[in-house]
This record gives sequence, structure tokens and C-alpha cells, in this order.
Amino acid sequence: MTLGPLMVDVAGTALTDDDRRVLAHPLVGSVILFTRNFESVPQLAELVHEIRSIRKPPLLVTVDHEGGRVQRFRSGFTVLPSQRSIGHAYDLDPDAGRRLAWQCGWLLAAELRAVGVDMSFTPCVDLDYGVSEVIGDRAYHRDPDVVSTLAVACVQGMRAAGMAAAAKHFPGHGAVVADSHKALPVDRRTLAELGEDLLPYHRLVANGLAAVMVAHVLVPEVDEAPAGFSRRWIQQELRHGLGFTGAIFSDDLSMGGAAVAGSVPERARRALAAGCDILSVCNDRAAVLATLDELEGESDPVSQVRLVRLHGRPGPDWDSLLAGERWAQCRAAVDHCRDAPSLQLDA
Repeated sequence: MTLGPLMVDVAGTALTDDDRRVLAHPLVGSVILFTRNFESVPQLAELVHEIRSIRKPPLLVTVDHEGGRVQRFRSGFTVLPSQRSIGHAYDLDPDAGRRLAWQCGWLLAAELRAVGVDMSFTPCVDLDYGVSEVIGDRAYHRDPDVVSTLAVACVQGMRAAGMAAAAKHFPGHGAVVADSHKALPVDRRTLAELGEDLLPYHRLVANGLAAVMVAHVLVPEVDEAPAGFSRRWIQQELRHGLGFTGAIFSDDLSMGGAAVAGSVPERARRALAAGCDILSVCNDRAAVLATLDELEGESDPVSQVRLVRLHGRPGPDWDSLLAGERWAQCRAAVDHCRDAPSLQLDA
């Protein structure tokens, strides 16, 4: 059985019969996990094993696990610092900042791989313009060169631990105020004015980036469709302009920012037509079922290959990982960053 284009969620800490029926559908190819799916490290490993045992090739298992306020699994896992904290470390010492970005990337990937999770939607490469609350401290920095440097280091660390990275939110979410979970953000700049936001993608693609998540952001000077439904953004700018050959994920199609594209099945069709390989539909099982009923045709064979390539490489089990020297070194560096006092300026 091939892997389909839909990425869906599951209800809780173990699969229900309804979950199993959905995951067995040929249009489903991947699963995204949330905090509600996590109780303990052993429970999570069992849940992932159960998900992967449903299909051959196994479904891709993913999670949003950036660090800071976006980290789905905490108890037993290393609590990672925000990306802004890593940017601050870079400002104090660029070499130490790059090293910390690599260590955080390696640590989050190694721990997730030890329980079977294939990939995390990391790093967030939006620039810190100071206006987007939904991005906020998820951004490394305002300087695109610093963001690029730290993102490349993070991706290299993840790769060393056996995990592909997915940069987000293309073409950029940091300069818009609206939260795309609730409404459609509109960026009034021209394509030329977005050059800084696109720089991290240039650098990451040149370093073998495996996946990109496209935002529900409208840039009317570039296209009348939001980026996730835009052939101009996905085909012309990302594929041809940047030379990106990896997998393209839509952001969650059940978000408020995607509502302009119609019903969720209509959104799925439009995202596929624009060039997305994987369509995320989360936290709305009725919308998932409707999309499975209405989405026609078979998956693009090239998209299937891109999806299969995102499966993680084998690594040590949990106990072996935590007994290793590299884990101890990376954990100590992360703990030091997280516990460091904030910078205080004299009055």
C-alpha cells in the first residue's frame, strides 16, 4: 500500500477503533501527534509503534516539537529553550550560539527518534519583527543571516541524530499581526521586500533541507491566493526559484486562516493543485472523514517518494541514548541555556 497525501491526528494516548480505520485509509500517509497523545515515554513509544504497525510502508509519525512554548512532550524529555534564547546566546558568542543550535537540534531529534517519531516540524525560520504574537519567541532573531546560520546548525544537528527537518512557515509569518489559526494574515509587501524572509530558505535548501511547511498567509502583491493554495508561491518561487526538491506540507487546513479556500475538502483539493505533497487536517475528525470521502484520485508517485524519504533513520533506544556521552553533553548545554539569567542593563 502506498502512502496518501493526508496527515491526520489521533484521539488520545492509545489508538481507538475509529483511529485505526482512518489510519488504514489509502489517502492517509502520516500522523501528527499532540500533547493529548502523551502520558509518558514508554506510553508514547508504544503508541508510535502501534501507528507504524498499521501500514507497510509505515505511516510517517510527526510532531511540532520546537522547544520553548511549542514542545508537545515534556515529562521525561529534555525541556528545550525557545529559539529566541538561542538567538540571544548567538548575540553573546556566535560560536557558542551555533553550537547550541546544533545541540538543541540533535537533542530534540535523538529523543524523538528513540521513541520512534520520524520528524519534527522544526526549525521555525520566521524573522522576529516583534509584531506576531503567534511567532514571538519561536523566532531565532530579526537578522536573516543569524536566523539562517542557526537554522542550518539546527538542521545539521537533527540530521546527525537521524531526523529530517521541516522549515516553516514559508514564505514568512513574522511580519504579520494576525494569528493564522484564527484569521488570514495579510502581508502588504512586494516580493522584493520579502527577500530577507526568504533568505533562510535559500540557505537551508542549499544545505539539503528535506521539507517545508507553507503558511496560510496572503501576500496580495504576489498572488491573490494564500501561499498554501498558491501555485505562484509553491511552484514558481519555492520549487523553481529556490530549487527546492523536498516535501511540501500545508499548514493545518482546519485553521481559520485557510477558511477562504472553502470547505476542508475544497481546501485539500486546492492545496494539492497548488503543489503541496502532504495535507494536514488536525483536530477535526469530521473534516478528516469528509476529505477522505471527497478527495479523488491517487497520490502523486513523486510525492509518495518524498514522503517515504522523511522516515527517520534507526538510532539508539531510550535507555541507551540517555546513557551516551553526547546526550549528556547536549543536555548540559541546554540546561545551562535554559537556566541562564536574563540580560540586565544598568540604569
